[in-house]
Formats: sequence, C-alpha cells, structure tokens
Amino acid sequence: MSAITNPTNPAPFNPTVVIKEIGRGKEGARSLSRDAARELMQHMLAGNIEPLPLGAILMAYRIKGETPEELAGFLDAIHAHMSLIMRPNLSGGSIENAALGEAFQPFSTVVIPSYNGARKAANLVPLLAHLLVREGVPVLVHGVSQDAKRVTTLDIFNAMGESICLSANAAADALTAKKLAVIAIESLSPPFAALLEKRWVMGVRNSSHSLAKMLQPVAGPALRLVSVTHPEYIVAMRTYFATFGGDALLMRGTEGETVANTMRLQAIESFREGRGVVVLEAEVQAGPVLDTLPAAIDATTTAAWIIDVLAGKVPVPRNIQKQVAVIVAAAKR
Repeated sequence: MSAITNPTNPAPFNPTVVIKEIGRGKEGARSLSRDAARELMQHMLAGNIEPLPLGAILMAYRIKGETPEELAGFLDAIHAHMSLIMRPNLSGGSIENAALGEAFQPFSTVVIPSYNGARKAANLVPLLAHLLVREGVPVLVHGVSQDAKRVTTLDIFNAMGESICLSANAAADALTAKKLAVIAIESLSPPFAALLEKRWVMGVRNSSHSLAKMLQPVAGPALRLVSVTHPEYIVAMRTYFATFGGDALLMRGTEGETVANTMRLQAIESFREGRGVVVLEAEVQAGPVLDTLPAAIDATTTAAWIIDVLAGKVPVPRNIQKQVAVIVAAAKR
C-alpha cells in the first residue's frame, strides 16, 4: 500500500490511503494485510502520524474491528518495539546450572495482562498471580499503573507492598528471585502506553486495549492469559490463535480482567500450536455465592483480604481454585 512507507523515514507519514481503506464503516471498510498493518503500527509507535489522522485511524478500527491478520501485524510491530523480558533462571546461579535448568523448568511463564481494573466487584488478579506462584509457576503481570475510574491491579499490588518493576531487566530479576514480576506497560513501551492513553482524549478505548491483552513480552516459553469484554471479540481472538499459534488461555473477562468470576464461572479455551480446546466449561446457571469476598473494592481493602487468603485465614474462592488448576496444567511444558 503506497501510503505506508519506511517508518524510519523522517518524512511525514501520509495516512490518507489507509483511512480510505479502513474508514468506510463496519460493512464497507477494507482490511489491511499483515505486512501493511505492521507498518501502520510502526508509524503509530514512531509518532509519524498527526493527532487528527491518528484519531481517525483509531476510531475507524473501533467501528470496523480488527481482522486476525491485522492483529498479527500490529503485534509484530509492538513486540519488535518493546523491551522483552528474559526468561527467568530458576535453576541457581551458574551458567551451567542455567543451561541445565532451562531443559528441566517444568512451567512456561504465565503472562497476565491487566488493563481494566475493578468498577463493581473486587479485582482479584493479584490473588490469582500469587496462587500460581505458590504452585511453582513463574508469573508476569503487566498493565496500566492507574485509572481514574477503576481500581487497577497495580494499585492492589502496591497496597500489598509488592514492588513494581521499572524495567524489563528488573522484571527478569524478579521472576528469577521470586517467580513474580509486576510491571507497568509504560516501562515496557512508552509509545504503546501513549496509544492506550488516547482513550482519555477520545472518550472510548481503541485497538491498543485489545492488543495489550495479547502481548507476549517474555523472551521464551510463555502462556498468555487472554480475556475479552465483548462476545464478538472471542471469535476474532479464537481465529487469531488458531491461525498464528502461540500458547494461550482465552476467556470472557471479569469486568475485562482475566480472572475467574466468583459469581458465575466462565468457560476457558486452551490454545497450543493452533489447536483450541475447551478446558473448563462455563456454569449454565450461577448458584448461591458462598465464598467470603472483600467487603469493598478499594485497593486497601482488597489487598488486606488477599493477604488473609494467602495466610489461610479466608478460603480461596472456588471458581478461582478451578482456574488455578487449569492454568497450572496448561503451563506445564
């Protein structure tokens, strides 16, 4: 496509042709190839597109939706641009041990994206992460550091006294030292974080919000936990993983977060080498909620409750227990 040029070229990017392709509404819009989508995202990350046409592109995708090929191209560009986190060395200090340990590490790193936060019910992503670590699974949590309208996962980790990593190297060290690393997206890719922030200017989320949940920021074997908010995105995500591969667990989110709903259990699909299998069935009808849950959704209350659960003072919610078992099984190498 002639409108997409070398993203390293300092000449201004002309987005007109792209907007004509993707901006014709839900029915009339045409989709980009994987290569063209990759180059478009490269320009977006490089800051080569002026605010007005950038807004037009983001809104066009909000209306049109992204094809699996476009998702793949966008992710190609983001992964090439971001700081990747090295796989943890869980075998001890020496190079010999590291090489030996790589062959015998029983689990892939579980990658948990967190970009929605809590609005109605307590955000239990930090509990899920800690329960997986207890099972010996290394866990990377990445997400937004703050949200003016919601309680973020990083808010709760902060309230629990968990250090937030400020770089990919720090995250790799944390994974090696304690099997848990928490990092804000701006520490992995400031330009991509800036695309996410456009929601506060435009009033609605854009493609970057879906892409953030699909990121693979770990250099090495990883299992991505991917959640969607709207049912139609399940189809696009399912097609993406079936077509382009990658290990992932796909589910309908709890307020968008990839943690089991304590009220009604969601289905979870496992993808490995392009093959998708339902590994946890959804509850057809929710039963009475017998679990003890946080009294409020604020970070301090939620953090204190999670600490009590981890100390054995409060039982783990049943649906989260089921999710942990599914993730542990899927993460085994």
